Amino acid sequence: MPFYRIILEIRKRNSGKKQGVKVFFGNIRKIVCGISKVCYLCIRFFTFISNFKDMSRVCQLTGKSVMVGNNVSHSNRKTKRRFYPNLVTKKFFLPEEEAYITLKISTSALRTINKKGIAACIKEARQKGFLK
Repeated sequence: MPFYRIILEIRKRNSGKKQGVKVFFGNIRKIVCGISKVCYLCIRFFTFISNFKDMSRVCQLTGKSVMVGNNVSHSNRKTKRRFYPNLVTKKFFLPEEEAYITLKISTSALRTINKKGIAACIKEARQKGFLK
């Protein structure tokens, strides 16, 4: 079932109720629709939405993300646009852990890795909180 149908179904079920969709995070994720009824559609919808968390356009080493600006025409009209970072998905070998790690990084971070080394860059990213 497509996600827009799931949203419509949730709205239809919640239309007469005071409470909307509640999400409880923890070891066990319960998605409750309304007062006390566990709703299969809510579970499908929130698992669908949570999958997009990993797809964000953010560099994992530098934290570079999307910027907002204007398209400016010849007549100087301004319309909103987005500036995306130049991201590449790259696999690196960590000699300390003897394991491969796949990162989504900007090309400027790739140059920094060539300069400093992967171990120093990952250590710095973990201190800044960009990488877990």
